[in-house]
Amino acid sequence: MSDTACSCDTNAASGNQRPCFVRSAECITAFGDSSATLGKLLEGRVALAATPALMADGGELVPMALRGTFREGSPPRWWEDLLEFLSPVASGGWGSARSPVFFASSNFGIDGLYSTGKRRSSANVPFSTPHGCVQRLRESMGWGPVCWILSHACVSAQLAMDRAADAVSSRRADRALVVSFDYVGPFVSGGFHALKILNTDMPAPFGDVGIGSIGLGDGAGFVEISAEPSKFEIAALGTYNEMYHFTSTEPTGSGFRKLLEPMADRLRNCHPWIKGHGTGTLEPGRIEARTLEEMLPSSPLVSWKGSIGHTLGSCAAVELAIAMCAVDFGSIPGTVGARPPYFATNVMSAPFSPADHDSVLLLCNAFGGAHGSMLLRYD
Repeated sequence: MSDTACSCDTNAASGNQRPCFVRSAECITAFGDSSATLGKLLEGRVALAATPALMADGGELVPMALRGTFREGSPPRWWEDLLEFLSPVASGGWGSARSPVFFASSNFGIDGLYSTGKRRSSANVPFSTPHGCVQRLRESMGWGPVCWILSHACVSAQLAMDRAADAVSSRRADRALVVSFDYVGPFVSGGFHALKILNTDMPAPFGDVGIGSIGLGDGAGFVEISAEPSKFEIAALGTYNEMYHFTSTEPTGSGFRKLLEPMADRLRNCHPWIKGHGTGTLEPGRIEARTLEEMLPSSPLVSWKGSIGHTLGSCAAVELAIAMCAVDFGSIPGTVGARPPYFATNVMSAPFSPADHDSVLLLCNAFGGAHGSMLLRYD
């Protein structure tokens, strides 16, 4: 096997590259929109609750943060919720060559497909494939046909933002919209439970505890990336795939280092805080925290998945929206769901001020050692 890497400096002075910016970003979690979610995180509130692993079919109780009660049927439970969420960007003229849409998810309609097979009913078929879900979303929003579909486990939204930023910075587009959504169903939760990383314990991100666990959460986000200047400038982007193992990361932490090495100059010239991936699993959490402590010892590290759960392929878009909201509000939530001892000394448990920093480094990871990053500078 071989590894693969890609990095993008959106402020390149040479060639045809131009700076690009995040004009707007919004999300929904079990708590509500980015503002509501931020408020609960600052209070240290936890949205995760004990839920049967197979939902309607029962199973062991595991932590999940859902937007309403799970139900099967067509349209799926997320459909109306997502349409309402996307209504602010419905009339934006998206889906043209100069304004493309990038759709991302780690599961799209997989639970519709699961239900179709289980119930032997064709009712869920229209929502059972990525293409079917995207086609119906695009038609309902009135968007044009120029769109992309990306799915790579839990770095899906980050890859979509990477591709969107590349389209803008290389002048192939004037602006781009990223739409990402992941709602939990029994196929997804049952799969994580079968891997023994979704269990009865609540997640403690970056906590040096005896047993690791994650929580799953419903989530969706949209991000508008543009050449038009705004408060939030994308200073650098990076992706790296270790190709090490089907689920685990390379044990020395080389993947985290190789992800960040191409943006080392950018990182040296700014003072970021870090929104880590931090799901609550032990070995990946230890590797992430200690590698970041080694590379960026003065940068506070936080994770919010101990509260809102892991929103899977959409976590990069969801947590970007929360991070931007926190910067605007003037207070960054600390790590929720974990107590000392932590794997690293720079893990923050209490809120802190974004004014002490000029940027945020946003990280996400996925099965197989896939990594994604965005360095976002702010005024």
